Amino acid sequence: MKDPYDVLGVARDAGQDDIRRAYRRLAKDHHPDLNPGNAAAEARFKEVSAAYHLLSDADQRARFDRGEIDAEGQERARHGTWRDYAETGEGARYGGGGAWTTDDLEAMFGSMFGGGGGRRGGPGRGQDRHYSMTIGFVEAVVGGTRRLSLPDGGTLDVRIPPGTEDGQLLRLRGKGGVGWNGGPAGDALIRVSVAPHRFFTREGQDIRLDLPVTLAEAVLGGQVEVPTPGGAVRMRIPAGSDSGTVLRLRGRGVPVHGAAAAGDLYATLRVVIGKSDPALETFLRGWTPEETPDPRAGMTETEVPP
Repeated sequence: MKDPYDVLGVARDAGQDDIRRAYRRLAKDHHPDLNPGNAAAEARFKEVSAAYHLLSDADQRARFDRGEIDAEGQERARHGTWRDYAETGEGARYGGGGAWTTDDLEAMFGSMFGGGGGRRGGPGRGQDRHYSMTIGFVEAVVGGTRRLSLPDGGTLDVRIPPGTEDGQLLRLRGKGGVGWNGGPAGDALIRVSVAPHRFFTREGQDIRLDLPVTLAEAVLGGQVEVPTPGGAVRMRIPAGSDSGTVLRLRGRGVPVHGAAAAGDLYATLRVVIGKSDPALETFLRGWTPEETPDPRAGMTETEVPP
């Protein structure tokens, strides 16, 4: 995998805001929903998401910068020297000039080079494995199951809890490295990135979207179909609704999860005039409203009084 800083096009000392902005810009440009059938865009989107996963986690980013993990979040092999070992607490007992035993040598080289000799004292827990995964917006809101392909060719079935947030860390206990001498396996730690949606945005437990409506629907009101993460529902638009009117659908945001109550969905109406209609134009030219509101009232003022 490429260097995550190069993938996102940011400097190595970039702040988290800069990293987040770069990710969102690239994710929108290459999102599969906006580039249907474009394999190159999908591959680029996955690459950008993986880079953001690593750099958005302060601990993982620091470990990558120190060379402890690679661009995929995997542990790098650590090769020590005799001096590195001798100056640690583990090497101190070999500095007195006494005779070395076979067990001493096995412990020393096992600790230095990852062999089994240094683990003879008892069971040990396996290493945690770090992965990253990008999921869809709706999948993050309502939950689901995603199969994760591992670098070694294996797979993990990952349960996505309802209400999963961008950057959240999911833990699969016992799915990491194998323990030794009967010790428990490590865990799989999966950093989740939530892809942006075409029209939904999330604010805590609430969902927002801009809802296009026709001029007739705004003036006369009526029932319209509204998309929600849980499926389309019917909503009544009051007659005489202006563009910018915000309507609420209770309980249609992020569903109940843990101690969090269900959120709401807020739809902001956007009146769409559509193509030119001669009949409508003729009507408007001859129409004299009872009141003529000024939709731009106050906009010419250059300063608001204190």
